[in-house]
Amino acid sequence: MSIIIIIFAAAILSLYSGVFGQGKYSQPFAILGLLIALIASFYGDSPFFTRYASMFAFDQTAKIFTQISLLATLLIVFLGKYAFRLIDHHQAEVYSLMLFALCGGIVLFSYQNLITLFLGIEILSIPLYVLAGSNKNDLRSNEASIKYFLLGAFATGFLLFGITLIYGITGSFDLQTIRLYSIQATHYPTLYITGIILLLVGLLFKISIVPFHFWAPDVYEGSPSLITAFMASVVKISGFVALYKLVETAFIGQLNQWQYIIFYAAILTLLSANIVGVLQKNAKRMLAYSSISHAGYLLLIFFNTDANSVYTLAFYLLAYSLSTIGAFISLIYIERISHGITEINAFNGLAKKQPILALVTTISLLSMAGIPLTSGFIAKFTLFSQALYTQPILVVIAIIGSAISIGYYLTIVIAMYFKPGYKELNEAKKAPYIYNVIAVILVILLILLGVYPEPVFSCLASAN
Repeated sequence: MSIIIIIFAAAILSLYSGVFGQGKYSQPFAILGLLIALIASFYGDSPFFTRYASMFAFDQTAKIFTQISLLATLLIVFLGKYAFRLIDHHQAEVYSLMLFALCGGIVLFSYQNLITLFLGIEILSIPLYVLAGSNKNDLRSNEASIKYFLLGAFATGFLLFGITLIYGITGSFDLQTIRLYSIQATHYPTLYITGIILLLVGLLFKISIVPFHFWAPDVYEGSPSLITAFMASVVKISGFVALYKLVETAFIGQLNQWQYIIFYAAILTLLSANIVGVLQKNAKRMLAYSSISHAGYLLLIFFNTDANSVYTLAFYLLAYSLSTIGAFISLIYIERISHGITEINAFNGLAKKQPILALVTTISLLSMAGIPLTSGFIAKFTLFSQALYTQPILVVIAIIGSAISIGYYLTIVIAMYFKPGYKELNEAKKAPYIYNVIAVILVILLILLGVYPEPVFSCLASAN
C-alpha cells in the first residue's frame, strides 16, 4: 500500500504542477514518483499496513507484477513530452490520470477480496475513459472515449452482478473463504456457477478476449498512441493478473466450469484476432488485434498450472510489455509527423530516416511473433510447453495463430525497409534524443532476455 501512496502523491503533484508553465514540470514529477515507487517496491510494504491484509496484501507475487508495471509506465512516461505535444495545455492531467490508473492496477495485483477487486478495476478504468478522449480536437478520440465508457460500464454491471451472486451463496467477499467453499462443497448451486460466469465475462472484457473484444480496435485506434501503448501494456497486465488470481485462488474447485469457458474463448481469440489482424491496413488497429491475440496466448497459463506458472506469466507479460512499447515508439513518431495518420504505408522508408526507431520496431514485432533470439520466443515457448501436456490441441492452434501473425507483423517491417519513403517522413525532423535512448534500451533488453533468460527466471524465483 505504500507504493500506492507514493504513486498517488506523484499523481497529485503532477496534476497541480499544471498550474505552472503549462505543465512542463508534470513529466518530471511523474518520473520521480515512479522511480521512488520502483525503488521502494524492492523493500516490500510497511508493517503498518498489515492491518489491511484482509483487503490488500502486497505479497511477493504482487511485488513482481508491480515492478513490471512500474517499469513499463516509466518507459511510457519518458516518451510523453514529444507524444503529447499536440495537447500541451493539459499534459499535467494526462500524466496524473495515468498514475491514478496505475494505482488501480497495483490494487489488482494485491486484492484479497471481491470488493477490493471491484475498487481496483474502477480505479484503473475511470481514468482510462478520460485518457482515451484526451485529444479533445480529434473526433476519433472522442468516439473512443464514449465507446470505452459505455461498454466498460456495461461490463462492470456483469462484474457486480457476479460478485453479488457469489456473496449470496458463500456469505463472504474474501477470496480464501470462497476458496474453501469451492473445495469443500459437494453441490454447487446454479446461482454460484452463474456468478462465476458473470465474473469471468466482466474480466474477459477488460483484457479484450473474443467475443468481448469489440471495443478494443476502435478504442485503440482513436486514443492517442501513447495512451494506447499504456492500455496495451500496463492495463493488460493488471487485468490479466486480476483474472489469474481470481480463478486460481477463489474458484480452484470449479476447474471444469471455468476451464471450458476459457478453452473456447482462447480458440476464438487466437484464430479470429490473428486472421482479422492480417486484413488491417491501419497500424494501430493491427496492434490492437495483436494485443487481443496475445491475451489469447496468455489464456494457456490456466491449463496445467504449477508452482512455476506465476514466473511464466510474469516473464511473458514483461516480454510482451517491452515489445509493445518498442512497437509504439515508431508509431508515435509517425503519428506526430503525419498529423494523425497511422496507416501502415506511413512507415514506408522509416529505416533510412530513423534507423534506430526502425530497428526497435523490427525487434519488437519479431518478439511479438515469437521469433527465436527474442524475449517473445522464450515467453511463448515456456507458456506453450506448460500447456502442452493437458491441452495439445490448444497449443497447436496457438502455434498456428503465431504463424499467421508473422504475416501482419512483417508488413510493417517490409514498409520500413523495402518501400520508398513516405512524403511527410522525408521532410520531418529527427526523433527526440530520448526516443533513441529508450529504443536502444529496449533492443538490448528484448535480445538479452531472448538469448539469456535464466537470470530473470532466477530473480523471479528468488523473489517468491
